[in-house]
Amino acid sequence: MKAYSLLSILLIYFTQTACDIKVPEQVQAGDVQLFPNYESVTIPVNIAPLNFRLPAADMEGITLLKSPNKELKVKADKGVFNIPVSDWKDLLHDAKGKEIQASIFFKEETNGWKRKDFPIYISADSIDSYLTYRRIFPGYRMWNEMGIYQRCVENFVEKPVLTNQYTNNSCMNCHSFCQQNGEKWLFHQRAYYNGTYLVENDQIKKITLEKDGQASAFVYPYWHPSGKYVAFSTNETHQDFHYADPNRIEVYDESSDIVIYDLEKERAYSVPWLASSKHFETFPTFTPDGKSLIYCSADSVTMPDQYRNVKYNLLKVSFQPETGEIGNQIDTLYNARKEGRSIKFPRVSPDGKYLLYTISDYGNFSIWHKDADLRLLHLDTFETDSLTTINSSDVESYHSWSSNGHWIVFSSRRLDGLFTRPFIAHIDAAGKVSKPFLLPQQSPDYYGNSLFSFNIPEFSQTPIRMSQKELVHASKETEAQVIKLVYTQD
Repeated sequence: MKAYSLLSILLIYFTQTACDIKVPEQVQAGDVQLFPNYESVTIPVNIAPLNFRLPAADMEGITLLKSPNKELKVKADKGVFNIPVSDWKDLLHDAKGKEIQASIFFKEETNGWKRKDFPIYISADSIDSYLTYRRIFPGYRMWNEMGIYQRCVENFVEKPVLTNQYTNNSCMNCHSFCQQNGEKWLFHQRAYYNGTYLVENDQIKKITLEKDGQASAFVYPYWHPSGKYVAFSTNETHQDFHYADPNRIEVYDESSDIVIYDLEKERAYSVPWLASSKHFETFPTFTPDGKSLIYCSADSVTMPDQYRNVKYNLLKVSFQPETGEIGNQIDTLYNARKEGRSIKFPRVSPDGKYLLYTISDYGNFSIWHKDADLRLLHLDTFETDSLTTINSSDVESYHSWSSNGHWIVFSSRRLDGLFTRPFIAHIDAAGKVSKPFLLPQQSPDYYGNSLFSFNIPEFSQTPIRMSQKELVHASKETEAQVIKLVYTQD
């Protein structure tokens, strides 16, 4: 008798079971609320299965997925559709640049079968394989459990990069990659083991900042495309709380400046027009050609009394990659005084065509502002797309680009108004943005069962190689190098 492995038997069983699924023939057209909502979304050809569920566990359901040359039937298990990974990948590749037609057959106990149809568009544009984010409770006191995690979006494998249960519950934040390279990146750690950690291949360096003779900190980072520089802000940040306001938490700066860190010369420097006491400068970002520095700036006012008067402009100065020299001619890309709103998180697409940013009525910390939306500035025409396909009635905040410039990921509180979740959207060659979709999870109930927000979603083409054990050891054993800020071009 021929011997079969357990895996072979299971594969034969599931193949036969899938083939035996019969879709109902006599059905009525109907509607049903599916979660997540993947109706008419555009997805990358290398994304993990879009598992979803019916509204109730006792509902019967069958899904028929058809690409041009293939089809797949999946039966609901307690209302949940778990799509086999290998069959899903076959469907995606067959439908590359086309679409999958989804037919959802559903039946409640007292009603007959009904059917809902919709397309899922399969872009030929792939997405970066890895997404890194911080998972944290959506409050302001619970720091005892947080961490930086990395997820492979082609499957459901998530690994902890660094969790604070091993670092005395310290706060960790603002991870940032150089050119979406998982082997060249940085993050901050506060309180215990304080410092900015620069990681390249198997080397770790820890630095802290001394500003005007006082201990300070590097804050919001952005890598120069050459990998030679990192632009940071330095922020004196505070929190306040509203008694009666939909924006429950207010985060604001009492001062902030822009500094450049030169990795080769190991020096931090700034210029008077990026470090003025008359302005709050923050959120620096380099253009893809490395020749300009874009940042946000607002007139300084008395805080917190005048926090609603703080409105950030979007400014640009030249930057010389060969010397690190910062230009002194300041160009205004967005005039907050004229428009009456405030900009934060500017991010230029890798091809230099677009600038994606968050806008709200005031301030620079939008993750608690329900009026916060995303905007897309076309840098060739300076026309602004209000992104109605992306924005919701709740918070849209932090965002980043994929390396090919065809995908964005952003944080949104649209599901429940409390937790930020990662949503992904496609941008085609003409700059048209598609309906966003929620990052798929192995279980559709994942987000409902999770008590964490997903902050600072960042794409990378390659994974972070360094282990958590190595990062913990570096936290505890590496002495921080103190970098003294110098001012040039007075």
